[in-house]
Amino acid sequence: MSPAVVITLTFTLLCVAHCYPSVRMFSRTVAKKEGSQDFEHTHHLKLNNSFEEEELSVSAIIEKANRNIGQKLDKPLIVFGDIAVTGGLHNADPCTSKKCKWVKSPNGKVYVPYEISKMYSPNERYKIEEGLKSFTTSTCIRFRPRKEDDKDYLYIKSHDGCFSSIGRQGGLQLLSLKEPSCLHHHVIQHELLHALGFHHEHVRSDRDKHIEIHFENIEPDEQHNFKKVNTNNLETPYDYNSVMQYGRYAFSKNKKPTMIPIPDANVEIGKAKKMSPNDILRVNRLYKCK
Repeated sequence: MSPAVVITLTFTLLCVAHCYPSVRMFSRTVAKKEGSQDFEHTHHLKLNNSFEEEELSVSAIIEKANRNIGQKLDKPLIVFGDIAVTGGLHNADPCTSKKCKWVKSPNGKVYVPYEISKMYSPNERYKIEEGLKSFTTSTCIRFRPRKEDDKDYLYIKSHDGCFSSIGRQGGLQLLSLKEPSCLHHHVIQHELLHALGFHHEHVRSDRDKHIEIHFENIEPDEQHNFKKVNTNNLETPYDYNSVMQYGRYAFSKNKKPTMIPIPDANVEIGKAKKMSPNDILRVNRLYKCK
């Protein structure tokens, strides 16, 4: 055997003896970390929040976050998926009269006072404030921090899920954005539109001309979420791209569609990531923005 071959074999054996155990030890360390509860929890959160949940529709996020809420006597009654009512279902009607609209000031702006719970982190608060500010550039709505003399205001808190009342209710008005589930821009806009007086797209008075409801695929206890409402549509067309439109599998009991667009069943619905032009138009028409 030549000296060169001997040297090569010696180097190889040394590498196997010293390098391989190091790699194996590194693998054990990683495996130990991955097997720990902290690693597993963090890894799970990254998958759910960064990749899976962010891709979900408004209705899927709300349905997941609101599971089992509104079933206790000391909790708000939740109807239509994410609308909080107290004292009867009449509060779930669309806001078409002055009694549940926010007051317009002489300068043409509609100021809606709000208070954000201190329980949110700075980053979570930033996401909420961005949602509030998103109405400023395209409507006359101005969400502003509550002053001491403001009697009617939105109290934004991480409660049991994502929900809001319809229109101005008077006094402290809870708008729940559970963290982190509900802190998506389109979900925040969705709940704020409820607070301004708007209902879901799929319960519009003219919805039967645009979508077909498949009650046979809806969970029995959730069929009330598809009851039509005598809405004021403000002379705007039905909008599949509205941030208020639920997805086609909302409240499905068998993974089959609960809503199918007509006449074109292939039209995408419920996938809006922000307010549509029609959503903005309706706010401006309801509040007579100029």
